[in-house]
Amino acid sequence: MKSINLKDLNNLELQTLLQTAIAPRPIALASTVDKNGNVNLSPFSFFNIFSSNPPVVIFSPARRVRDNTTKHTLENLLEVPEVVIGNVNFDMVQQVSLSSTEYDDGVNEFVKTGLTMKPADLVKPPLIVESPVNMECKVLEIKALGKEGGAGNLIICEVLKVHVREEFLDENEKLDQKKLNLVSRLGGNWYGKTSAETLFEVPKPLVKKGIGYDQLPDEIKKSSVFTGNDLGMLANVEELPSGNFSSDLEIHKKAQNLLLESKISEAWTILRQ
Repeated sequence: MKSINLKDLNNLELQTLLQTAIAPRPIALASTVDKNGNVNLSPFSFFNIFSSNPPVVIFSPARRVRDNTTKHTLENLLEVPEVVIGNVNFDMVQQVSLSSTEYDDGVNEFVKTGLTMKPADLVKPPLIVESPVNMECKVLEIKALGKEGGAGNLIICEVLKVHVREEFLDENEKLDQKKLNLVSRLGGNWYGKTSAETLFEVPKPLVKKGIGYDQLPDEIKKSSVFTGNDLGMLANVEELPSGNFSSDLEIHKKAQNLLLESKISEAWTILRQ
């Protein structure tokens, strides 16, 4: 394993390393206004949810690495501490990328990108019609993390109201993850796509406790067939099935094929001798 001393990297190298390693990242498309009402729209991938009660999200307009200047979004929020955050799906990703262009102060990126403004209900910045979900937020705190290029500025926001486009709801009026087709930010020019074809489910052992890797029988744990993912699935049962277990690698391969279809109980059934 290669070890990297971060002090040996320049700011750009450090930024590239971290943004490539810490991925995928959700994208906040932030709509803000300055004290004169001029609108700005810009995407940020330093973004996530940090609390549901109260509903708090945080994003970070970092100081530019190349010249240590700050972004219009940050400057606007210092004047008018309100923001609309839209999420980003595949249908709008190219327009969102265009909104990251460093236009002059006062230029409305909605006009430049062709994205559509709609008045919000509780805050001054406009909604983004094309975003599947819009969150109207008030800024609770702006916390600067440093003064050098690359330093983040945490925008801590309380979500006041959420708007959801109806075509992204399921039959129960809940957001449908498969319909959203969200994109995520990776390193460099790369993005990720969470389409229905790429999604998969992993059962979470929150209420029921999995037996754990350490409780797997040696015939299974030491098999040359099973991967770490396979063993993780097998260890996520509440109780180890009774009986003896096969060390036959052909049986293990059949069980592995069942695991690929998330058929854990069936896999355990054929593993028992």
